[in-house]
Amino acid sequence: MKSKEHVVNQALVNHFIKSFQNRLHYSIGRDINSTYPGDRFKAMAYAIRDEMIDKWLHTQVHYYKANPKRVYYLSLEYLMGRTLGNAVMNLGMQEVVSEGLKKIKQDLINSGHEQIARHFEDLEDLEDLEVDAGLGNGGLGRLAACFLDSMATMELPAYGYGIRYEYGMFEQRIENHAQIEYPDNWLSKGTPWELARDEVQEEYKVYFKGHVHAPPGTPNYAPKIWQPDETVVAVCYDHPVPGFEVETVNSLKLWSARSSKDFNLSHFNAGDYTGAIVEKHQSEVISKVLYPNDQNIKGKELRLMQQYFMVSASLQDILVRLERCGDALEDLPLKAAVQLNDTHPSIAIVELMRILIDDKHWDWEKAWDITTHTFAYTNHTVLPEALEKWPVPMLEYILPRHMELIYEINQRFLDKVSVTFPADWDRRSRMSIIAEGQEKQVRMAHLAIVGSYSVNGVAELHSRLLKSGIFKDFYEIFPSKFNNKTNGITPRRWLKHANPLLSDLITSHIGPSWVKDLSELSKLEPLVKDAQFRAAWAEVKQKNKERLEKVIVEQCRIRVNVSSIFDVQVKRIHEYKRQLLNLLHVIYLYNQLRSGKLKDFIPRTVIFAGKAAPGYKLAKDIIALISRVSHQISHELLVQKYLSVVFLPNYGVSLAEKIFPGSDLSEQISTAGMEASGTGNMKFALNGSLTIGTLDGANVEMQEEFGAENIFIFGNTTEQIQELWARGYNPRHYYETDPDLKQVLDQIANGFFSPSDPSHFKPIVDRLLNGDPFCVLADFRAYVECQARVTETYRDQDLWTQMSILNVARMAKFSSDRTIKQYAEEIWQVSPSPVIRAGGDKT
Repeated sequence: MKSKEHVVNQALVNHFIKSFQNRLHYSIGRDINSTYPGDRFKAMAYAIRDEMIDKWLHTQVHYYKANPKRVYYLSLEYLMGRTLGNAVMNLGMQEVVSEGLKKIKQDLINSGHEQIARHFEDLEDLEDLEVDAGLGNGGLGRLAACFLDSMATMELPAYGYGIRYEYGMFEQRIENHAQIEYPDNWLSKGTPWELARDEVQEEYKVYFKGHVHAPPGTPNYAPKIWQPDETVVAVCYDHPVPGFEVETVNSLKLWSARSSKDFNLSHFNAGDYTGAIVEKHQSEVISKVLYPNDQNIKGKELRLMQQYFMVSASLQDILVRLERCGDALEDLPLKAAVQLNDTHPSIAIVELMRILIDDKHWDWEKAWDITTHTFAYTNHTVLPEALEKWPVPMLEYILPRHMELIYEINQRFLDKVSVTFPADWDRRSRMSIIAEGQEKQVRMAHLAIVGSYSVNGVAELHSRLLKSGIFKDFYEIFPSKFNNKTNGITPRRWLKHANPLLSDLITSHIGPSWVKDLSELSKLEPLVKDAQFRAAWAEVKQKNKERLEKVIVEQCRIRVNVSSIFDVQVKRIHEYKRQLLNLLHVIYLYNQLRSGKLKDFIPRTVIFAGKAAPGYKLAKDIIALISRVSHQISHELLVQKYLSVVFLPNYGVSLAEKIFPGSDLSEQISTAGMEASGTGNMKFALNGSLTIGTLDGANVEMQEEFGAENIFIFGNTTEQIQELWARGYNPRHYYETDPDLKQVLDQIANGFFSPSDPSHFKPIVDRLLNGDPFCVLADFRAYVECQARVTETYRDQDLWTQMSILNVARMAKFSSDRTIKQYAEEIWQVSPSPVIRAGGDKT
């Protein structure tokens, strides 16, 4: 007799099959016997979206009825990856979908269509057919995506706002050892996950340029009329974001730019075909591409317009929702918490002031009080040169009224500074929102701090450095504003979905509760003593390495030793992340192996991935050098047996989901004091990789959680780096006193890895020897010695496995659920608002 649960599951399976077939028939227009892979993916996606839509609509109705305080998360990036697998998992439909696809295959076989059934994809194959959404680039965007997942899973009433970029940053290919950028047209075939909101009532107008009108002598704090020259329409595309096994499905609302002007028929009829479309095209370019090249003035202007376009449309939408719910504008801080993800959306502070003063005719004090109790700001960098600034002439040209308001905000703020610190003109200059110089600039981080009620860093070290370093002056005036919220990652995507083998092993021993409560992983600690569990853990790692090896063969045509240490550094290519330090060690190993100095060496596969910004020449040279070194090693029989170097192109979320589970060693080697947090380090650790790193960003807290004996820490600390520079850092000292280092640098500089162009990589060596702002050479010897410890530890596979298990068991702190709980309680003052089913039961 079948169990009741089994009968229910079969009913769900049959429901899914019917939904899939209906979507294939009515939405795709195909019979199941004459479909292509893309048809089957779309039918699957639509069927899953249907399941989400029911919950999504119910969630929105619930929010309007309950009218809780809401979170509005403003970010220029959302690195979402693929949606299908994540949605199936969060909806709890993995078993149902897998069984349904098997039944469809069997029905095809039974009806005599064995050939079709043979090529019919399973769930994982269908997931691989989806294109990664080109809505983000690096850690900032992936953090935003993890936060959306956690907010929905924790049943918080929340909305994400961003831009619907038609093109992602770029598709990266490695050709002739160089990074070549191709358009990332991820929307070329559309996406099944979005819902266009293109009714007139749901569109918002965004204005640019023009002139500000007011009677002569009208002060900036008084209402004025902005007469813009350009108008762009913001059209919303909703992306449902399901929580894990809850009824809540929140919204990611993405804005697309549409011209306010129709096709110019008179131009067309007169034969001016280009003129007929040019104005329309210029308006719509705002949402065309993520990160336009800002090496030129036009690229900078476009980026500024993107930022204002997003925040203007978002604020209009927020205020319309406030009105529809029957709330007064004065109550905005009680009904909305607006989080600025870095400085990119910080112009929202000025936009709200413009709305309140010019449109609502509020006085300055009332408007400023509402504004400064609405916004909260997350900082993501301690590097002064990375803090966003905009030329004053550019702001005056694109947003003339906003520049007037910035002047007023700044003057009032500096007056308060003078009250606290009389006659301290240097302090006033340091704290001014307007930076003086040959060309005045607006410091957006200063604006964000002054206009927000909360300023948080993203790791304990990072937050401490904000208060003692770049924002010390502000901390002395606003100590209560500053706080820390250490970043986290969602365990749903980064363990349960990305690593099903390890996820299943963990669940089989401690149950499934860890998926929503990562502290449950602590129950793994006693299993460290269980030899059978350790063996099963090691077997899972080996299978994941074999899967990653297949990816390497497919993408790079390189075969690697799956018994070697998979030593991995995947992240944006940037000098401070120090891929160069890793590469110097690779060349050091290469030299040692060639000379026969390394005896009984454990084979190592060093894997790199990451994109360099198109205008960042040195970063692109680093990629080229990695590729050249890989080529050199692969052609030396004595070395290739023990050492391999791989650069995986076009790094993104879907590739990361295959890399993290198959990694043994995670490289987190940025210069101490320069990485705000890092979340790649957390993803590696959650998948059982051990970490080699400096005491930078979240590595500090990881060492505290894991224990110093379970992580490989090396190099100068933040304080030691500061002392090094204070004494007068001389990188040539290390070059002249370390023969191994000298040999490596000389090889690079003299063309050993680029014989057809001997001086090709000399600029890299010149940079390292003449300034080296990231102290690569100062940490080289400590890094080499730490890597030797890695090798010796890996030699004892049982010890390595024990350390791997303990790393995973102690990951509770690094869940994005914990991070979001802190944001909700300590910054937003927002509570969960569980969605109740129509029958009266919660999920």
